[in-house]
Amino acid sequence: AEELGAFAVTADTRDSAAVANAFTKSRGELGPLNGVAHCVGSLLLKPAHIITDEAWRDLIQTNLTSSFFVLREAVKHMRNSGGSLVFTSSAAALRGMINHEAIAAAKAGIIGMALAAAASYARSGIRVNCVAPGLTDTPLTTSITQNEAAMKASTALHPLGRIGTPNDVASAIAWLLNPEQSWVTGQVLGVDGGLANVQPRLTLAS
Repeated sequence: AEELGAFAVTADTRDSAAVANAFTKSRGELGPLNGVAHCVGSLLLKPAHIITDEAWRDLIQTNLTSSFFVLREAVKHMRNSGGSLVFTSSAAALRGMINHEAIAAAKAGIIGMALAAAASYARSGIRVNCVAPGLTDTPLTTSITQNEAAMKASTALHPLGRIGTPNDVASAIAWLLNPEQSWVTGQVLGVDGGLANVQPRLTLAS
C-alpha cells in the first residue's frame, strides 16, 4: 500500500464482522465503491482420502466463505449505484486434475456463487464475473515453481508453454472491473494458457 500510495485496511476475510468493517472503513476513506476484486485464496493439492477435516474447513473458509462474505457486503454498498465484482476461481474448477478434489470444489463453488449473484443483482447494475487462472508464479505456488520436475510437468499442461504471471491475472481482473465492460456479467474468464479447454501438444515416443 505504501509503495502504491494506496489506502489499506487489514482484515481476516473469513470473519464476517471484519469484512463488514473493512468495507465501512474503505467507503469512509474512498467514497462510494464501484469495484471489488476478491483475490484471497489458498492451495491444497492432495487426494481426498488423506485430507483432514481441519484442512478441508480451512480451505473452504479461506476460499469460498470469504468470497461469500465479500459478495454480501459489496452488494449492500453497490445496490443503489451499481459496480463490478470479480472473484478468483481456478482452471481446476473447470477441468478434472489429479489431487485437486478439495481446491476444485472450493473454486467451483465460487463460480456457482458468482453466476447466481450476477443474476440476482443485474437489475441493480452490479456486474459479477470470475477469473479462472492456471498455475501462476506467486509465493503461494513456490512448492511447484521451485521444484524442477513439478515445474516441467506443470508447464507441459499449459498449451501456451508457460505458467502465468501475476500481471496476466491482474490485467484480466482490471479489464473486468473497468466500467467500459458494462455489458459483461456472469462470465468465467480463463486466464490459464489454455489449460482448461485446449489439449496440449503430445510428445510421442519413436
